[in-house]
Amino acid sequence: MKRETVSSSNLASIGYDSENEILEIEFNHGGVYQYFNVPEEVYKELMSADSHGTYFAANIRNDYEYQKI
Repeated sequence: MKRETVSSSNLASIGYDSENEILEIEFNHGGVYQYFNVPEEVYKELMSADSHGTYFAANIRNDYEYQKI
């Protein structure tokens, strides 16, 4: 999955697979995680948020199943 680099103190890059509703996030500490069944609207809101890290913490981190890849 292709990820887009973002300016964030916590997140390094973000990618999204709309067909499978998988959100992929690379963290600045080096880990890459996939979050499952994430609606495209949530991805769009994340990408347009003033703070990607704050949006992630409030709306994604504890709301979707994930795995480290």
